[in-house]
Amino acid sequence: MNILFIILGCVVGIFLGYFLAKVVQRKKIGEYETIGKKILEDAKKEADVARREASIQAKDVVIQARNEIEQETKSKRNEFQTTEKRLSQKESNLDKKGDLLDKKEEELSRKERSLASKEANIENRIKESESLLKEQRDKLEKISGMTSEDAKKLLMQIMEDEARYEAVKTCRRIEEEARERSDKKAKEIIATAIQRYAGEYVGEDAVSVVPLPNEEMKGRIIGREGRNIRALEAATGVDIIIDDTPEAVILSCFSPIRREVARLAIERLISDGRIHPARIEEIVGKVAEELEEKVKSAGEQAVFDAGVHNVHPELVRLLGRLKFRSSYSQNVYQHSLEVAFIAGIIAAELKMNVPEARRAGLLHDIGKAVDHEVEGSHSAIGADLAKKYGESETIVHSIMAHHEEAPVSGALDVIIQASDALSGARPGARREMLETYIKRLEELEKIANSFNGVEKSYAIQAGREIRIVVSSEKVPDDDLYLLSKDIAKKVETDLSYPGQIKVVVIRETRAVEYAK
Repeated sequence: MNILFIILGCVVGIFLGYFLAKVVQRKKIGEYETIGKKILEDAKKEADVARREASIQAKDVVIQARNEIEQETKSKRNEFQTTEKRLSQKESNLDKKGDLLDKKEEELSRKERSLASKEANIENRIKESESLLKEQRDKLEKISGMTSEDAKKLLMQIMEDEARYEAVKTCRRIEEEARERSDKKAKEIIATAIQRYAGEYVGEDAVSVVPLPNEEMKGRIIGREGRNIRALEAATGVDIIIDDTPEAVILSCFSPIRREVARLAIERLISDGRIHPARIEEIVGKVAEELEEKVKSAGEQAVFDAGVHNVHPELVRLLGRLKFRSSYSQNVYQHSLEVAFIAGIIAAELKMNVPEARRAGLLHDIGKAVDHEVEGSHSAIGADLAKKYGESETIVHSIMAHHEEAPVSGALDVIIQASDALSGARPGARREMLETYIKRLEELEKIANSFNGVEKSYAIQAGREIRIVVSSEKVPDDDLYLLSKDIAKKVETDLSYPGQIKVVVIRETRAVEYAK
C-alpha cells in the first residue's frame, strides 16, 4: 500500500509539475509578446521622428542651395554689368581713336600733296640750275679758250705734281723715322695694354688698428694681471700695443694673415663681450678656420678672373694668401692679377698664346706667399712651387726669369718682365711720400724751364708726362725734336723716378692781322 501511495504521489507530482511548467511557459510567452509589441511601437515612433528630421534637413539643404544659387546669380549679373560697362567704355575710346586716325590720315594726305608740289618745284629748279651751269660752262670755255676736258687734264697735272712733291717729302720723313719704328711699335703695344687695364690697389701696412667702443674696453682686453692680452698674443702670434691712442688698439706683426686673424678675433670678442683666455682660444681658432676659407675663395676668384684653368689647389690657396701680402705698399694679389691681364693683352697684340701669358703673369710672384717661411728669393721659391705642382717648363722658367735670376730664353719671359715692370711703375701703383712726389714734379718742371726758348712747362699724368710750350720766335720747327731729346736726356741724368717720363714739346705759330 505504501508503495502504491508513493507511486501515485510521484505520478501526481509529475503531472502537477508538467502542468505548472506549461502555465509558466505561457506566462513568459505572453510577457515576451508584450515586450515585442512595445519594441515595435518604439521603433515606429523613432522611424517617424527620423523621417521628420530628414525631411526638415532636406528642406534646409534645398533652401541653402537656392540661396547660394541666387547669390551666385547676383554676382554673375554684377560681373556681366561691369563687363558691359567696360566694353561700352572701350567702344567709345575706339570711336575716339578712329576719329583721331581719320584726322591724321587727312593731315598726311595734305602733307603728301604739299610734298609732291615741293618736289615738282625742286625738279624744275634743278633743271634750271643745270641749264644755267651749261651756259656758264660754255661761256668759260669761250673765255679761256679751252674745253672742259683740257681744263680737267690741266688740273689733274697740277694735282699730280703737288702729290709727287708731297710723296717725296713723305718718303724723306719715313726714312728719318725708320730707325725708331720698332721702339714706337713696342710703345704702342705697352700703351694699349695700360689703357685696356686700369686696376686699383689697397696698400697694406705693417700694423693694423682696431677701433674700440670706449676706453674701458682696453682694460678688459688686458685682463686681470694681463692674462687676456697674453692669451691673445700667444694664440695669434701678434704684438698687441695698447697705448694712449684714444679708443684704439694697435696690432703689429710681419705676417698680415696673423694680423688679420688677431684683428677679426678682437672685434668678435668686443662684440661678444665675453673676454677670457678660454673664449679667446676658441674665437681665434674659429677665425683662423674662416680666414683659411676666405684665402681659398680669394685664390679661386683670382684664377676665375684671370681665366686660368686646371691650377693645382695648393697653388690656388697660395694665390689667396697673396691678398694679405704687400710689396713696396702694393698689394701682391692685385699686382699678380694686373700682371696677368697686361701680359695677356701684350700677348694678344703680338699674336702669341694669351692663356699661357696670363697663367705665367698670375703665378709670377707666387713665391711671395711663403718667402718668409722658406729661404731663397721669391722667384726661385715660386719656380720650385710651380714645378712641384705640375706647371709647364715654360711657365716655371718665366717665373724664374722675371727678375733676371735666369737667362731670358723666349718671348714669354720678356712679356712677364715688361708686365711686372708696368704694374709696379704705373702711376699710383706704389705709394710715395707727398713731399717727395711734389719735389719730383717741381724738379721736372725746373729742368724743362732751364732750356732756352721754353715759355711754360706742365708736369701732368702724376709726373709721367711733361708738356713744354716753347716760343715760336726763338725755337724753329726743326729744333723741336732735338730739344725734346735734350730735355729727356737731362731728366734721365738728374732725376730718379719709376717707369718713364714722356716729354712733349709744343710750338705754336699765330698770324694776326686786323681788318680796317
